[in-house]
Amino acid sequence: MTTEQDLLTVVTGAVRAAAALVGRPATTPVTMTELRAALAANDDAVTGALRPVLTAALPGSRWTSDEHASGPMPGGDWWVVDPVGGNMNAVQGMPDWNIGVSLVRDGRPVLAVLHMPVAGETFTAVAGQGASGDGVPLRVSAKTDLTLALTGTGQARPGRDADRAAHAGAAVAAMMRHALYVRVSVPVGHQLAQVAAGRMDVHWQFDNVRSHIAPVLIVREAGGIVTDLDGAPWEIAGGGYLAAAPGVHAAALEVLREARESVPVGFRTAVAGRDSKPGERL
Repeated sequence: MTTEQDLLTVVTGAVRAAAALVGRPATTPVTMTELRAALAANDDAVTGALRPVLTAALPGSRWTSDEHASGPMPGGDWWVVDPVGGNMNAVQGMPDWNIGVSLVRDGRPVLAVLHMPVAGETFTAVAGQGASGDGVPLRVSAKTDLTLALTGTGQARPGRDADRAAHAGAAVAAMMRHALYVRVSVPVGHQLAQVAAGRMDVHWQFDNVRSHIAPVLIVREAGGIVTDLDGAPWEIAGGGYLAAAPGVHAAALEVLREARESVPVGFRTAVAGRDSKPGERL
């Protein structure tokens, strides 16, 4: 019988091998057509390498690599893959990109791998068995003072919606008034991994897409608290979320609540995940 640890070994090896297939075009794309082609080339290369290996490792399992998908998942075993998290960074020649894989079984995440090729780090987790970074157990920060916290957010989906941009900016401004600093960057998986490793203390999102499942599980297994923006336990099909070290979670949640209350009720409904729309795969 194949165990989660057996699968973790297979997935870890596969993502490390697939990372070598991610490339940067000879010239930086200057049109949307060129950009989409470069992004698709990386996604397709990684998907083509991973899919046969992972589905063979777990017969009967199914596959999804739409990193911007959201909502509940069907029953059974599903490989949820973000082929190149931060693909735009890879195409532009920047180092912050990763490959993320999670196994979701009957709607619950059971294992996760997040590989950062340029940094040379691989983060893994199995539900109920803890998280590690290159084999070393991970533990979130022990901080209890938000004024000393390193916090962050980013764009789960690209978009130019004015209300969403205003709300995201208001939340960043609010957190800047309370935390030591705020980092706004992509990919989301990078920041969540830093929270799991105790290097950052807080990460929040107003969107909850499937590509976040792997790094969220890693944070949880490293001892972090992950809730929705009302403080209820995080769920795959939920909306926005907050992932933080236990000692600063409550204070960060209150800051985000204040920011949410500063925007129209209609938009608060949207960020809760009941009116989200898929974006382009950037």
